[in-house]
Amino acid sequence: MTTTQDRPAPLDEIKIGGLGSSRRRVEDNRFIRGRGNYIDDVVLPGMLHMEILRSPIAHGRIKSIDVSKAYAIPGVRLVITGEMMATRNLAWMPTLSYDTQAVLATDKVRFQGQEVAAVIADDPYIAKDGCEAIVVDYEQLPPIVNPTQAQAADAPLIRDDKESQADNVCFTWQVGDKENTEKAFAQADVVSKIDLHYPRTHPSPLECCGSVADFDRATGKLTVYMTSQAPHIVRAAVALIAELPEHMIRIISPDLGGGFGNKVPVYPGYVVSILASILTERPVKWIEDRTGNLISTGFGRDVYLHGEVAMRNDGKILAVKMNTVSDHGAFYADAQPSKFKIGLMHSAFAAYDIPYAYLDSIGYYTNKAPGGVAYRCSFRVTEAMFFQERMIHAAADDVGIDQAEFRRINLVKDDDFPHRTPYGFLTDSGQYEKCLRVGMEAIGYDQFRRDQEEARKRGRLLGLGISTMTEPLGAGNSREYDILGIKMFDSAELRVHMTGKAILRTGAKTQGQGHETTWPQIVAHELGIPAEDIVVEEGDTDTAPFGMGTYASRSTPVAGAAVAMAARKVRAKARKIAAHLLEVSEEDVEWELGRFHVRSAPERGVTIQECAMAAYANMPDGMEPGLEATSYYDPPNLTWPFAAYFCTVEIDPATGVWDVLRFVAVDDCGVRINPLVIEGQIMGGLTEAYAMANMQFITFDVDGNCIGSNFMDFLLPTAWETPGWELHEVVTPCPHHPIGAKGVGECATVAGPAAFVNAVVDALKPYGVRNIDMPMLPDRVYEAITTRSDVSGAPPVRTDR
Repeated sequence: MTTTQDRPAPLDEIKIGGLGSSRRRVEDNRFIRGRGNYIDDVVLPGMLHMEILRSPIAHGRIKSIDVSKAYAIPGVRLVITGEMMATRNLAWMPTLSYDTQAVLATDKVRFQGQEVAAVIADDPYIAKDGCEAIVVDYEQLPPIVNPTQAQAADAPLIRDDKESQADNVCFTWQVGDKENTEKAFAQADVVSKIDLHYPRTHPSPLECCGSVADFDRATGKLTVYMTSQAPHIVRAAVALIAELPEHMIRIISPDLGGGFGNKVPVYPGYVVSILASILTERPVKWIEDRTGNLISTGFGRDVYLHGEVAMRNDGKILAVKMNTVSDHGAFYADAQPSKFKIGLMHSAFAAYDIPYAYLDSIGYYTNKAPGGVAYRCSFRVTEAMFFQERMIHAAADDVGIDQAEFRRINLVKDDDFPHRTPYGFLTDSGQYEKCLRVGMEAIGYDQFRRDQEEARKRGRLLGLGISTMTEPLGAGNSREYDILGIKMFDSAELRVHMTGKAILRTGAKTQGQGHETTWPQIVAHELGIPAEDIVVEEGDTDTAPFGMGTYASRSTPVAGAAVAMAARKVRAKARKIAAHLLEVSEEDVEWELGRFHVRSAPERGVTIQECAMAAYANMPDGMEPGLEATSYYDPPNLTWPFAAYFCTVEIDPATGVWDVLRFVAVDDCGVRINPLVIEGQIMGGLTEAYAMANMQFITFDVDGNCIGSNFMDFLLPTAWETPGWELHEVVTPCPHHPIGAKGVGECATVAGPAAFVNAVVDALKPYGVRNIDMPMLPDRVYEAITTRSDVSGAPPVRTDR
């Protein structure tokens, strides 16, 4: 206890690793030494290995499966087929969108790469040999690879397993004010129209999916090590599918080599490995290969848009209409809040002051792997913002107003918050015009426009693209957001040991966001305990409090808020202990970072560490020992970060190759916990956005074959290709978040693609080109230049040229 007459100097929050400290990532200490613990590092005694046989065709009826030759291979222990799964009611499983998905195909295959059988053997090589020995007789059926084919009168019925399914529609959904939107269009001076396709893309984490299932017959407990971003949700799903009691299931998600949404769903490989362990009574490991990951797991995007913008001649937007048609593949397996059939697509135009809007959406089944995964975005927000900014770009050109000025005219003003968006969301804070202005100054906007005009006279093609976005993060408040009926809150459990060190467990699961680094910074901010004295544990359902996992930028907005609230509960108890130690009433105790003191005598005080020791050794009468708390945080609203991005490019008219000259990013993510981590998140997100716009090509031919199932076709950018990023910041604290943070992990991937496309389209404006679908490969750009027309990338593609 402090007894000196001099008041101790207050703690320096930056020095103890609190908010605003660019603390180096703690987890990197083991990662850079090769000491991470990934799924393939898990080795259990007596472990067997599983390999999955996948369909080579996109659509076909299964006439027979002969597994006899597989069983003849020494070392093969078990072969599992859909028929065997069906006898245990495991051939089909529920999806996160209230659909059903085949675990192993029984009646027919519905996409190339679908799981047909599994071989369990002594090692993975024998298991692979066993798969190659299985003989499957298919009756090929016509494949469908886009929504236009799916809605044709003679289209084959893909989901003939569903009794009530008469066509290939998997949902319809509408939102907005249709009547007033139509009235606004009738009064418009100018109506801008554009048709777009956001193509399929893939999260492609460095580590593919995998699991190690271990069923202990003696105890009846099932332990599964799994590549999961949401282990508690997976445990609930396994309990439903496998009909095991939830308390006898333990899901452990160790270090993840990236996720980006790819590791949210429950994949057939997980379920089959669990059954294999139950049947063999031995641990069974399944490690997905790269082609299996690219061809069958969690695609993102694949949405078509017809967009219209109604305007006055002065550029003021009166209303917008959006019609989206989405390709969901063979099963409707989107991971998203239950009530929103097309995710949060209606978050479009949230940053713009638009009176009316209407969104009409329809989804189709096709013979492709399930799509719709929230690839580094908050449930289709990437598509929403891409469509928004491509519509804004076209509208500005059609009304004849400069791109930046058109946005300034229509952006929500600072004094208009809280703002009700045209689709019904409530945004709470922002400085949108300031972000736009900071970006314009950084890129040298006016000078570039002058340089662009001069360059065009000499035959050079320069372009400048702008993209803004505000992304709804932290889904969500329990009034509106659930997945399979489970409300989308999150949790944190903080335990301060008697020596003042602490352990923090959350219901989130890091896969590169840096939770082990930033969560302690929140605790340091709330309690004054140095961040280095706090350890973080996540991903084990036997020890972590129940949470919905990490995706859709839920970390800081929801789990981070839970951390702050748990720390405040600890501080409230510590305050009572401090009053006891200082022999004053609780009302006479004041708090400063890391220390309580007597209001009238600031020199008399006790540290949080001294309170922690007293919680175990000298607590007040009637108080429970210990200093710990658990918080389940139900956010009152979404958080709304904002970004304004500026990209300049030059195109070689002889080849169609385009190069990024400069890229300026201005992000307002509210209070910044760790600037170093935030900069890494933004740079990583921009790199993914650049890859989508420039080089990542996954599509399908007329036979339903996946083009881009390897890293020779589906390219990942290296340091050589990736442009430099110029980062700037504006800070507008979120008024309802405990520490004022808004989240940032996905913003760059959400806003980035439109900036690149708008820049290329801006460069080609003299040619009358309004759109080139991503990826803007050189041949597509060259085609646009030579034909002076838009270029679509929608499947199917020809493979004979």
